[in-house]
Amino acid sequence: MKRFLLYATLVVGAIIFLYPFVWMIAATLKPEPEIAGFHIIPRHLTFESYHFVFNKLPIIRGFVNSLFVSMIVTASVIIFGSMTGYALSRLRFRGRATVYNVALLTMMVPAQLTIIPLYTMIVGFGWVNSYLALIVPAMMSSYSSLLFRQFFLSIPQSLVEAAKLDGCSDWRILFSIFYPLSKPVITTVAILTFMGIWNDVLWPLMVIRDEQLMTMPLLVTLFAVGGGADARLGVQLAAATLLALPVIIAYIFLQRNLIESMASSGMKN
Repeated sequence: MKRFLLYATLVVGAIIFLYPFVWMIAATLKPEPEIAGFHIIPRHLTFESYHFVFNKLPIIRGFVNSLFVSMIVTASVIIFGSMTGYALSRLRFRGRATVYNVALLTMMVPAQLTIIPLYTMIVGFGWVNSYLALIVPAMMSSYSSLLFRQFFLSIPQSLVEAAKLDGCSDWRILFSIFYPLSKPVITTVAILTFMGIWNDVLWPLMVIRDEQLMTMPLLVTLFAVGGGADARLGVQLAAATLLALPVIIAYIFLQRNLIESMASSGMKN
């Protein structure tokens, strides 16, 4: 009976959680007058909303821009974060504790406080309206560095000492020994970084003016609030569905790895 009640509660919770998303997708396949209802199955199936979005927005270009920026930033965060995490966990140098404390401090500062100075720097460099403005400020993450540091501390020091006896440099130890053992933390950092960059709107809104350089979330946001959708709810929901679809698909395939990674990398604490 306890097991039945547990699963019944989980099923009810899943339905409550999934219903808005299912309704959103179903609403994009309905004519505009039918959207006001709560029924899921469309009475008159139509793809007019998606047709409108693809005609009004360079959605494919936005998707390519978002994918390019997200992948470059994710790769750089993994590389630089792992290098910093290795230095903080294995190297002995003066000021290591200070660097660690400063990294912790930066995580406590709201991003809104640094966005204006960062924008001023981007303007000074002449990077406004370029991919550099989207990529360079996000290439390093204190959170990823500390996550790598905590995971690397769990690797036995004897393994590092044995590698150094065999003549391995710190670079070789990091990329040839630590990386193969660090799949959980790499997966965690990759998924969280990719999702964060993919969904970002505020920073691209500040530094990008050319529509051909806009990311997908920025295009969809301006389309929805700027009048491009002609106040049609189905069109706005179709644009939002196209924006969320890549992340949903990625999560469906990677959710097992994400949960395992969070559990084994110490993020659950």
